[in-house]
Amino acid sequence: MYLDVVDLRAFYAERLGEIAGRLIGARLKKHWPSLAGEQLLGIGYATPYLDDLADGAARTIAFMPEGQGVVNWPPDGLNAAALVATDVLPLPDASIERVLVVHSLEVADNPREQLREIWRVLAPGGRVILVVPNRRGIWAWAEKTPFGYGRPFTRGQLTALLREAMFSPLGWSEALCVPPIARRPWLRTGANWERVGVTLWPAFAGVILVEATKQLYRAIPADATRRKPAFRPALVAPPAAATRDSSED
Repeated sequence: MYLDVVDLRAFYAERLGEIAGRLIGARLKKHWPSLAGEQLLGIGYATPYLDDLADGAARTIAFMPEGQGVVNWPPDGLNAAALVATDVLPLPDASIERVLVVHSLEVADNPREQLREIWRVLAPGGRVILVVPNRRGIWAWAEKTPFGYGRPFTRGQLTALLREAMFSPLGWSEALCVPPIARRPWLRTGANWERVGVTLWPAFAGVILVEATKQLYRAIPADATRRKPAFRPALVAPPAAATRDSSED
């Protein structure tokens, strides 16, 4: 079961969520320092990370699962977010170069089907980054954060899942070695904890990031029973601080 989009947005508006977003975002930038001219898709609740990654991208869109809900994004300008079924993405085959999956795979009813659909929409040579809770990390036990919700993974489990969906892992990294404690002394030293933790105990980090590429040696058969893809409108209004003309949604 997915977390509600209102709860996800509230977490990233808090100080602990801001730190988590900054630490994960820094690791994402190391994987993808530039996406100039490429098509970028965020799946799940990836919008806290899309702004930095999307700098220079030809097009950026955000798909949010129907069980989670959707918010308008970006807060200014034309809306680029839609509510979708993540196993039936409303995109043509081979139409996207990069996909970022955050707060989605661990709560999906069928993670393999979600990855198969990502495989379909990725262009040849396209890449995906999965950000998932680490089964060995303490954030997986922090139920007051989104990373303590759903099904955490190990590297071995992710590798097996990716290979079943015809992806080849390219690189791994970890983030959130800082404890998930929303107290001011911990928050002030979060960056120091992260540097030490990534060096000394990466196996116990809060999240695992894996970058993978699409394999092409055989096709994935289409499922004739799948529903017809369709966009759905954004239903949750943006924060009051970000006003915009409703006709743009």
